[in-house]
Order: sequence, then C-alpha cells, then structure tokens
Amino acid sequence: MAKKQFKAESKRLLDLMINSIYTNKEIFLREIISNASDAIDKLCYLSLTDGSVGLSRDDFKIEIIADKAARTLTVRDNGIGMTAEEAENNLGVIAKSGSLQFKGEMDAEKSEDENLSIIGQFGVGFYSAFMVADEVTVLSRRFGEDKGVKWVSRGADGYTVTEYDKDTVGTDVIMHIKPDTDEEIYGTYLETWKLKALVKKYSDYVRWPIKMDIEHQERVETGEKNDDGTPKYEYKMVTENETVNSMIPIWQRSKSEVTDDDCIAFYKEKNHERKDPCALIRINAEGAVSYKALLFIPGEENENAFTGDNRGGITLYSNGVMIMEKCDKLVHDYFEFVKGVVDSPDLSLNISREILQHDRQLRIIGQNLEKRIKGELEKLMRDDKPKYEEFFKNFGVHLKCGVCDEYGRYKDFLRDLLIFYTSEDRQITLKEYVENMPESQKAIYFASADSVKHAMSLPQCKEVKNRGYELIYLTSPLDEMVLEALRDQDGKPFCNVVTDDLGFDTEEEKKAAEERDVENKDFLDFVKTAVGNDVTKVRLSNKLADMPCALTTEGGITLEMEKYFRRGPSEEMRKVRANRVLELNPSHPAVAALKSAYENDTEKATHLAKVLETLAEMMAGVEVEDPAEFVKLVSELF
Repeated sequence: MAKKQFKAESKRLLDLMINSIYTNKEIFLREIISNASDAIDKLCYLSLTDGSVGLSRDDFKIEIIADKAARTLTVRDNGIGMTAEEAENNLGVIAKSGSLQFKGEMDAEKSEDENLSIIGQFGVGFYSAFMVADEVTVLSRRFGEDKGVKWVSRGADGYTVTEYDKDTVGTDVIMHIKPDTDEEIYGTYLETWKLKALVKKYSDYVRWPIKMDIEHQERVETGEKNDDGTPKYEYKMVTENETVNSMIPIWQRSKSEVTDDDCIAFYKEKNHERKDPCALIRINAEGAVSYKALLFIPGEENENAFTGDNRGGITLYSNGVMIMEKCDKLVHDYFEFVKGVVDSPDLSLNISREILQHDRQLRIIGQNLEKRIKGELEKLMRDDKPKYEEFFKNFGVHLKCGVCDEYGRYKDFLRDLLIFYTSEDRQITLKEYVENMPESQKAIYFASADSVKHAMSLPQCKEVKNRGYELIYLTSPLDEMVLEALRDQDGKPFCNVVTDDLGFDTEEEKKAAEERDVENKDFLDFVKTAVGNDVTKVRLSNKLADMPCALTTEGGITLEMEKYFRRGPSEEMRKVRANRVLELNPSHPAVAALKSAYENDTEKATHLAKVLETLAEMMAGVEVEDPAEFVKLVSELF
C-alpha cells in the first residue's frame, strides 16, 4: 500500500511537534496512557446505555508490555478502539482530537455521570511517542466492528493504513524504541523500574488499572531436606501481572472515607518526611473553578529544602494526570514551603499539557489557597502558640522575604503572621505589641543584634526597659528590612533604640546636650582623628546607662544590615558599609580618663580612644579586624 502523507501544511509541522512541543521526553508515556484512558472512558460511557458492550467497570484495564529483545514498548487498552477512517482522522490529521469531539458530544447531552472525565483535548499527545521511538505501530479495532486497522509511521515521512485482523476490541500502541546514543539511553524506557517510576510520577491516578508483568524473587521449596530434616529452599524469579497505579487519589475520596491519619501517611510517603505536618488543609471547591486540594504545612524544615525533590511545592493535576510537579504559579514564594496537590478539571492547558495556556483559573485557585493557608496559620497561632513558634522558627524566613518582596506589595497580607522575641521573654505579633502598649508609649521600640542574649546586653535598651516599655529584639538579618517595609503598625512608628531619638528628652535636656557638644567639640574631633576612618562621627550620649561607649550608625544602613550585606554573593554587596558613629558616655569613668589624657597626655589619649572604639565594636558584634593590635594597645596602658 502506498504511503500517505500527513494532512497538514508541511512535514515540518509534525517535526516541530515531535521535537519542540514537549521539553521532557519521559512524558510520552503519560500521553499514550492518557489516550488509552480516554478510549476506555468512551467505551465505559457507551456501556451505560448499551448492554451489548458486555464489559463492566472491573473489566477495563491498560497494559504496558516491554520486549527488550524486539526493543518494543506496547501500551494496550480494551477501550472503544478505532475504525480505519477514525485512524486516518485521529492519527493522520495533526491536532485532530477524537476525545475533544467526544467530550463535546457528552457535554451536549449533559451527562449526569460525574465520574466520567476525558483527559485528551488536542490530539497531539500521540505524536510524543516519536521522541523515543523511530517507528510507531497502532493496532486497533472499534467496538461493534469485525475488522481492525493497522497504522504504521516512522514520523514525518508519512504513514500507512491497512486492514488488520485483531481478535479483541481496543488499541495497541507499539513503539519501536530508538537506538541508544551518547546523549540519550533510550533503552531505559524498556526497563521495568523506569516504566513503574513514570507511571507513579505522571499517571498514578488514572482511573483505570495500569498493569505490568513484574519480576520478583520468591523462596520455594526444592523438595530436598537439610541435615536437620528441615526443607531446603531456593530463590527463583517469578513473574506476576500487577497493577502499578493507585487509580483513585486520596484527595478525590470523601472525608468519610479518608481520615486525617490517612492523609498524614500519604504526606510522609510522598514527601519522604519523618515528622507529621503541623497543619492539614482539605479543600473541595465548586464554582467558577472547581478543584480539590490536599495541602500540608510541614512540621520541620528539610535541610535540603531548596534543592531538588526536597523543595516544597504543590503538584498540579488535571483529572488525575500530573501536569506540573512543582507548580510555582499556584502560590507566591512566601508559601513555597507548603506541600500537597491540587486537582482541577477546569484548567486551560497548552497543547503539550506541560504548562498552562493562561492562568486565570490558576489565579483564582491560588488566591483561594493562600487565604486558606493564612487562615490555617492564624488558627495554629491562636490555638497552639508553641507549635506556631516552632513553625515560625522553621519557615518564618519565607514570610519575612514575602513582606520585603516587590516593595512591600504583600506586607499587609502577611504582617499578622510575623512574630518577634521581646524583652518580656515571649514571642508576639506587632498587633499584640501595640495592644499591650501603655498610653504614654508613642513608638514601637526595637533593638537589632545577632541573638536575643546580645540584644538584651545592649546599653541603649536599659533606659527603655526602665520606663516600663517592652522591646522587640530583631535577631535575623532580614528583620530590619521587614520593619522598613511595614513602615508602622496601626499608626505606631518603629524606633531603633540604638540609632533613633527615643523621644524621652525634654526640650531643655536637648538644648543642654547641644551646648555640651559645642563645649566638647575639640575633644570629640581629637577622638575622631585618633580612631581614623573606622567611624564617621564621634558624639556624647545619655543613652548608654552604665556602659562607657557604643557603636551606632547614621543613615539607612545599620550595623546589622552591613553584616548581612558582607555575606552577600557579589563584591558590590560586600562593599556596603554603614556610617558608623562612636558614642561616648560622658558620665562614665573610662570617658573621664580619656578626657583627662586628652588634656595631659596626647599619646595615651590616642591609645585610650582606639581601645574604646574597639570595645564598642565588640559590644556591637562587629568583627575586630586586628585583634593583635587591640591586645597591644591594652597592654601598653599598664
């Protein structure tokens, strides 16, 4: 029989489809299985009205047969099958979809059968087989027909269609796997372990059983006896035909059928987690977009959470077929730690089913998911504060980054999920902080340090605590940026006790401080010259309690921000420096000694100034660049 050309504009179109539409070769099996599932759906639907079908739901199946010797991979179904004409239309016309036509007919009849779903829409999935096969043979027989059809193609050069005697109704797709190359080992698609893995990954929840012959080692008696009279055994390889897919996903089953423990077991198995999730979210939504979701907020941060399979993320399904393993379009990065699945029949997919055609439906789903996730976290904070604190320890950085992202676009959505350590030895939200403020307090006071212990030791904190005001301790490099993005809380501004005016001094006290600075200008200039370029300014301060000195900053960059930037990936980031200010306590004996030396012994005064500046660095948690020089300076004072 003469070879027929594909009915399309050019051979180049088919070549494009085979080689460009799909980015991942392994999805070919998903596409062929989905077509087989659609064929069974059609015959199952027909069986509801036609008793002559002679098959019940339990009779339907999809088989995968690998023949290494012949180098063929066969996907067989006992679905509706095709006539010669249908084979021409569905396989010989690019992008002609019999499933789409059937779906349209079904919709027109307004079928009440909610369990019936058609996966295929575009009619191009079949051609993905040519990514791994150099020849594809289709043997098919339509239900109600006596004769079958044989369709054979080697790709873009065309196809042949001949009559074929097929004993059973249904379709066999026989793929002759390509020879191995240096770049691609196509033979892996004939290995049982690989085929099982692909089924589990992409087609685990296809509604019909997918069966394969699986080899197992089995212990059998030899018929002989050991010396002690016990039977002898040997191990033999046995082959069993097994169902390799789960079929009905756990999220598609009703709450009465699936307990929370069942869901948690599913979560642990799928994500290789040891610890229970701290929250479980089950959603069955109907409306503009229908979907089901099973989401989990992990109980601990995986040490490799941002790499490979250990990353969080939500897997997207459409009618039980996996579309995207880590769908980053569903929720924003600040919720990327959430794991689980979303399954919707309403998604508008692109022609390859690998990405979405447009994301209107996805935005609707995503917005609803984020509201539910936020609500679940607020409930956790309300009902089990210690558990929430543990969650925040693991995943709070995601929420903080979300507040800072896109110039604070999501700050109001996330702000009530943030908690901070305070001087009252507790963790609270900013809203709770403001609610507990005394009437006399005008600002939210905070101090930044490497740790809570370090923050508690800062001399500037003492005056605030002495007035009965609670302090927030910022212990993460991101925390200052978070407050910068938030700007305020319920109209209350943030006040950095280290760098900002606390607002405690009267006008008379401020005037006296200005006069004091003028009187001591020469002394302060001397100290600035003595310590060199390490600081941009030296001034006297009343905020240091019983400490002789402290290192603060002026401008937008604080010491904690500087530390953060120093760990940055680029040289430009690592060069960012704060404008450092050395503050001296005029009431402290050490500063009095410095001033006395300034008036009587300039060399000693220079040494003392450098020592105090280094002590200020140490108290601020700043790395001392030359510890040996500091030791030398101190020893010379004795």
